[in-house]
Amino acid sequence: MVECPCRVEGLSFRWPDGSLALSDLSLAVPGPGLWMLVGDNGSGKSTLLRLIAGVFTPAGGHIHCPSPPTLVFQNPDHQLLLPGCGSELLFHRPESADPSAAARREAVDTTLARVGLAGFAGRPIHSLSGGQKQRLAIASALISGARLLLLDEPTALLDPDSQIDVLDLIRTLCSGPTPLTALWVTHRLEELDRCDGAMLLRRGRAADRWSEGRALRIRLEGLPSGRADR
Repeated sequence: MVECPCRVEGLSFRWPDGSLALSDLSLAVPGPGLWMLVGDNGSGKSTLLRLIAGVFTPAGGHIHCPSPPTLVFQNPDHQLLLPGCGSELLFHRPESADPSAAARREAVDTTLARVGLAGFAGRPIHSLSGGQKQRLAIASALISGARLLLLDEPTALLDPDSQIDVLDLIRTLCSGPTPLTALWVTHRLEELDRCDGAMLLRRGRAADRWSEGRALRIRLEGLPSGRADR
């Protein structure tokens, strides 16, 4: 039986001004794969990811993730800390890992290759394109050992080709020999066609079940103008 990669029960959260962001929200990610959250601005999608990641503290409810999650931001410039690709990955490598120079080099090279950045260890981060920076941010999550990736609109700032590249990368990581779990927030309805399941959030609450992504896209595209959950 596959263990649930992430479960939240009765989650609530209020902003400092007292306004309610999440109200009694419950959902369970069924297993490894690419799972997407969609909803209006203010529906609680990004807030939910930050609660799961431990950035915010819930006012109530429970979060259970057997593997520590890692959050990937919409803008990789807000996440990448060091000047070089190799040094950035080593910063996120667990302290308990083999400290030898050979093991460090192999870990960096292998992880970069997994995200399509083979040979980039010596590249300065400022020389990367937006899509390459986002892949490096994903590589930083991978080298940390994370099995649950939380992606907050990771394609929002990318050109169309890079959007496809990043989505294809996550799909590959979620369907390999040792598949990861990705919880992906999106406002691009066309991306729903590529996920294993999608969940609609409204006013801080989640739908009662996961939907097939394409079916949810078609339903949302059929809403009157101004009502689609984007």
